[in-house]
Amino acid sequence: MLDDVDRRILRQLQADPTLTMPELAERARTTPARAARRVERLEAEGVIRGREAVIDWAALGFAVHVSLRITVDKAAPRALDELMAAARKVPEVVELQTFLGRVDLRLAVLARDMGHYQEVYRDRILTLPHIADIEALLTLSVVKDADEVPV
Repeated sequence: MLDDVDRRILRQLQADPTLTMPELAERARTTPARAARRVERLEAEGVIRGREAVIDWAALGFAVHVSLRITVDKAAPRALDELMAAARKVPEVVELQTFLGRVDLRLAVLARDMGHYQEVYRDRILTLPHIADIEALLTLSVVKDADEVPV
């Protein structure tokens, strides 16, 4: 169970995962030793799974982001597993999500430009196994992108 100190620590780490322990302690209104013990416990319990760098893909030249909604041809018993295994091998596929409902799988695809996307789509996506239907949604803008948990 989280108490107020845990919540303050988590809020501060979500806002800035690069904080040193003294900085974290000060912002969470506790001592560095107590903050260190709490972070260690939260990591051991799996609440904190790690700290990561957030890459601005556009700054690296990837201007096109497409979300592909895929319905799997369920005639083959392991169709979804085979499709996911093949999709993992496509470097431009940066995220895979499975769903219950009409759409079975969502692929997030990054490309440098529309020409590159067209190449990826034609040569890598359309050759994936067991696709019954596919819908492409081109991202125009990201209005909200928050991985933070309201603690």
